[in-house]
Amino acid sequence: MMQEGARAFSLLFGRPVPGAERTPEGWRLAWRGCAVMGILNATPDSFSDGGRHATLEAALSQASAMLEAGVRVLDIGGESTRPGADPVSADTELNRVLPIIRALKGWNVVLSIDTLKPEVAQAALDAGAHLVNDVSGLGPDMRQVCAEAGAAACIMHMQGEPRSMQVQPHYTDVVGEVFGFLRQRAHEAQAAGVPGVLLDPGIGFGKTLTHNLALLRALDDLTAGPTGVLVGASRKKFIGTLSGVDDASERDAGSVAVHLDSARRGAAMVRVHNVPMTMQALRVQAALLASPGLE
Repeated sequence: MMQEGARAFSLLFGRPVPGAERTPEGWRLAWRGCAVMGILNATPDSFSDGGRHATLEAALSQASAMLEAGVRVLDIGGESTRPGADPVSADTELNRVLPIIRALKGWNVVLSIDTLKPEVAQAALDAGAHLVNDVSGLGPDMRQVCAEAGAAACIMHMQGEPRSMQVQPHYTDVVGEVFGFLRQRAHEAQAAGVPGVLLDPGIGFGKTLTHNLALLRALDDLTAGPTGVLVGASRKKFIGTLSGVDDASERDAGSVAVHLDSARRGAAMVRVHNVPMTMQALRVQAALLASPGLE
């Protein structure tokens, strides 16, 4: 359990959500300290765990393990967005994610659909998802889907698209441009009627090592605002570059280091592959940082 002195966060929904309290504004999901979003990829080609959860049985087993470890949100994806990945059709994506969402409906966990297609988001929300995680930044069509469904959204920054995003990404001022984009999209989402949003700087999505480090070091500026920030750095290439670990599945220690630093800088949530390891580290860190007398 997180220490009582930890920072408070909340996310508003326009529909019932597991663990949320009904308020005059909608259903408010509240928590203290940095929460964890667990990655549940139903894809054959994701960079770290492609194919491991291809069957419904495997996906549910992984979901159960993450829930037992204390995950707050399960992020279910049916299309790889790794650098160089080719897009898949909406039908292919839906065939991968809908059976999982339907099977998880009713579990005591928030279900997120990781997609950049409005039609996939709509079908996933109809099937029982609560949150849309859009790596393409929540454009007008996706904002409309979320607003009409009463779904909260995670708005991520990406320069380009997955197939080409790592081909010479360029910024004049990476922190100013990325944070400015996220704040503008949050304003547009609110104006469109999206009940609540999280902001994700998009580590590794159209960024070099230097860009990633600059964004992470400046995270305090983004988390100082009124909107919760999600950081997803789990097992990404820049961690391998810094650590010398080529195998993505062996980068959990480096991932925890990044996510602990993000939590100290005010992140509301981190998106991870290894939920038990991350939860353990966050709990210990929270105790170490707690004010005296709160134990």
